[in-house]
Amino acid sequence: MKMARPSLPFLLLISTFAYFFISPTSAATTPSSASAAAANFIKASCSTTRYPALCVQSLSAYANTVKLSRKELALAALAVSLARAQAARDFVTRSAKLKGLKAREYEAVKDCLEEMGDSVDRLGKSMKELKGMGSQSKGQDFVWHASNVETWVSAALTDENTCMDGFSEKATEGRLKTSIRARVVDMAQVTSNALALVNRFASKH
Repeated sequence: MKMARPSLPFLLLISTFAYFFISPTSAATTPSSASAAAANFIKASCSTTRYPALCVQSLSAYANTVKLSRKELALAALAVSLARAQAARDFVTRSAKLKGLKAREYEAVKDCLEEMGDSVDRLGKSMKELKGMGSQSKGQDFVWHASNVETWVSAALTDENTCMDGFSEKATEGRLKTSIRARVVDMAQVTSNALALVNRFASKH
């Protein structure tokens, strides 16, 4: 027995229902608006940093996580800084094993490696401390935790600058210094931005 084909009016009714109630366009509106709001929030927050363009470029990928949270934005900035500190440390580690280094170059690389290791450690502590600051952190408790984060990030920034101080002599001039400087300067800039966003979170809490 053959089944009757659906009538045209019936198909139109089903199509209309699908358009209004299962429309992908309407479903996508909210996430798109939320993403735009997060992007604008990041841009506005980055405008208060020392390197705003770098800030936006390095943090845009975190928009869905950050949303409109100053804490999540500060955490994202610290994550970027930590990742670049680890990459810089790894590069300096490989540089220390290069053959043909001058004595002064080797000393500068060795000192820089120690500073990079300290930066990685302090930025890792900063992230852990900030993550642990829940809604129950208020008053003096909040101030104490926030102060720890700010102190460690500031110290990491000092470590990065100290690393390059070791390459100030003429004997260290060359391709190696240029390569290390490029990584350390980039790392120092994102760390500076992270510190600004941590300070902003602490002051606005």
